[in-house]
Amino acid sequence: MSLAAVNDFVVKFANVNGSGSASANGMFAKSILRMGVPVAARNIFPSNIQGLPTWYEVRVSEAGYLGRRGGGVELMVAMNPQTWDQDVASIEPGGYLFYDSSKPLPPAKFRNDIEVLGLPLTAICNAAYTDPRQRQLFKNIIYVGALAHLIGIEESVLETLVREEFGSKVALIDSNLKALAMGRDAAAENLAPIGLRMRRADKVGDRIYVEGNSAAALGAVYGGATVCAWYPITPSTSLAEAFTAHCQKLRTDPKTGEARYAVIQGEDEIASIGIVVGAGWNGARAFTCTSGPGVSLMQEFVGLSYFAEIPAVIFDVQRGGPSTGMPTRTQQSDVLLAAYASHGDTKHPLLFPEDPAECFDFGALAFDLADRLQTTVFVMLDLDIGMNEWLCRPFRWDDSRKLDRGKVMTYDDLETGKVFGRYLDVDGDGIAYRTLPGVHPERGAYFTRGTSRDPYARYSEEGPVYVANMQRLLKKFETAKTLIPAPVARPAKRRTPHGAVYFGSTTPAMHEALDLLEAQGVHVDGLRVRGFPFNDEVMAFIEAHETVFVVEQNRDAQLRTLIMVEGGVDPAKLVPVLGYDGSPITARFITDEISRRMQGSSVTPTPQAAE
Repeated sequence: MSLAAVNDFVVKFANVNGSGSASANGMFAKSILRMGVPVAARNIFPSNIQGLPTWYEVRVSEAGYLGRRGGGVELMVAMNPQTWDQDVASIEPGGYLFYDSSKPLPPAKFRNDIEVLGLPLTAICNAAYTDPRQRQLFKNIIYVGALAHLIGIEESVLETLVREEFGSKVALIDSNLKALAMGRDAAAENLAPIGLRMRRADKVGDRIYVEGNSAAALGAVYGGATVCAWYPITPSTSLAEAFTAHCQKLRTDPKTGEARYAVIQGEDEIASIGIVVGAGWNGARAFTCTSGPGVSLMQEFVGLSYFAEIPAVIFDVQRGGPSTGMPTRTQQSDVLLAAYASHGDTKHPLLFPEDPAECFDFGALAFDLADRLQTTVFVMLDLDIGMNEWLCRPFRWDDSRKLDRGKVMTYDDLETGKVFGRYLDVDGDGIAYRTLPGVHPERGAYFTRGTSRDPYARYSEEGPVYVANMQRLLKKFETAKTLIPAPVARPAKRRTPHGAVYFGSTTPAMHEALDLLEAQGVHVDGLRVRGFPFNDEVMAFIEAHETVFVVEQNRDAQLRTLIMVEGGVDPAKLVPVLGYDGSPITARFITDEISRRMQGSSVTPTPQAAE
């Protein structure tokens, strides 16, 4: 029996990388948004330019779930012969297979428990176009038109999208509208209606649809960044490119055309972080963007930033590791690498945005924290957030907000005789005052070094002096706890001894999993961690529960390890739930793992827990 669903299903496109399908598939997802129905779209692509398989998964969810659901798909658009068998196998029983039927396929290539929807797309293109590239590109638009007819996407919605996409290029507008119409007409003439349907709703509201890398880059602009030094690496490259584009609009003098920013591609990651640290020492707000392999190369300069206390920001768009790992797959596998980056005893603040809206927020906040704490601050994105478009709340900015430059002594401070010791803690918060180069002709100078020194920046290898300085840095890290964004709680509807801690892009799947568990009578309190060092509320939450599931996307339970080390928490209390196959974690996986752990241990569901 064929599946039937309205505004709640998954469509997956199987294409060949480099075939031009990305824009057509994206148009399909956006058309559903324009009908007022939330979508979660994820591009799964290979680590090469073209020729290998690529997939684009669109989850339609009027209920608003934005994580990957997991399991099979209801509608597979199979456009890649290389992956045909696995694509057909992934369809839910009763689901639908849409394919190019220009060439006949043997019955063994199909399944008896799915509905097959064949259109001769290649034949249609060959009849309409003579140019080989046009045939390839418009084939994608034709199948979008056919799908729109099959599931009920309004014709006017797609027409508006095409006009917006191609602007004043009338020829491209007309040719794409013609291709859409060909697909619609072919589907109407040759295919019967299917059980998956779109119905106009009002569940999107004022939310926007944007990539995390672009959002983080815009946050950096609003946060006062004027210097970006970077080296290309997937999946962070688009962040630097977006910063450049934003600065061309927002940091260019409208009268003279002069750039009020600097974007420098270093010869490698080492040079890039060196430029950032140098710019930070000079008073500029500077950052680099990279991924795990780049952070590995930046270790020594990160240590210099920590010990010499120079502001810097690193956007770490995490990917599968170790080594060069899986460059186009997502993980949350740099948590420990970033938290303790460099040699010796170091600790660095981390920010964990959950979506592009927080990428913007934390992208700006990171520069205030770096200046305030005089250290490197990491913003921990991942490929899923960074390179996919997410539906999120609009960005917010208070125009009255002032940049927090932290403890910086001015000319007037020095002129009036304030005592300056570059590493002297005068307030008890572990943070010393700094000066910027050239602030005063006679006072405020000091020698910047990465070796041990006393509170007045004078070289010293005396043990007590070194210990005192290292203890002050620990005190500064304690101060950081009060500045890092507080965690966000998601209480269960009933009192429960079970909790779950999660962070970053895991959040949407986690929230859906908590709903699924609740429907099964299993109540779990949730807490989303938004930064490190951990706010006191994180440890209070863990202490208040008998068992805490720590959900993350890496093999070694890195957040769990960080909680144990920093909070002195009994490992037996923290139950790891780990998804690290390179795909975004799914609600079904989390639900199944928590249910399994409860059934296989002393942890028991509490469906009748007292209010």
